[in-house]
Amino acid sequence: MRIGELFKVEAEVNGRSALRRRRMRQTRTAPVLAELKTWMNDTLSQVSAKSPLALAIGYSLSNWTALTHFVDDGRIDAHNNTAERALRGVAIGRKNYLHVGSDVGGQTAAVMYTLLGTARLNGINPQRYLRHVLERIADHPSNRIDELLPWAVAAKWAQEATEAQALPMAA
Repeated sequence: MRIGELFKVEAEVNGRSALRRRRMRQTRTAPVLAELKTWMNDTLSQVSAKSPLALAIGYSLSNWTALTHFVDDGRIDAHNNTAERALRGVAIGRKNYLHVGSDVGGQTAAVMYTLLGTARLNGINPQRYLRHVLERIADHPSNRIDELLPWAVAAKWAQEATEAQALPMAA
């Protein structure tokens, strides 16, 4: 019930400014968290110390500051859904990693995932980036391979886009 109340508040503050989120959380979420902490402490004294419930409560209480930090900072989400979504591809592909064939295959897969993840972080479509690199790599000088790294390609594409926008004005 208390967790439901927390997420009800989160649904209401979603999309609001960080200051507004912080104020609403301090007014409505903080009291619910205080009740939850009291319940945890009371319950912990009533259950076997080795029980799964006691272990879960102990973990929560030992991490209480980190778990409740979102109340005082409206920029922080109350959940980790963003991180979970970011790791979804890794979780889905986990069984596939067993079939990379060898340690070298695993290292190659790690390099590929890193390059494609870095492309995403640089705001470029990983498929477009990979196509760009594969079309050029055979004839590209090995001493200039850094020009094909995601941040270099992103900068080059941004510059080309800026120049393309400036062309019609010059004509």
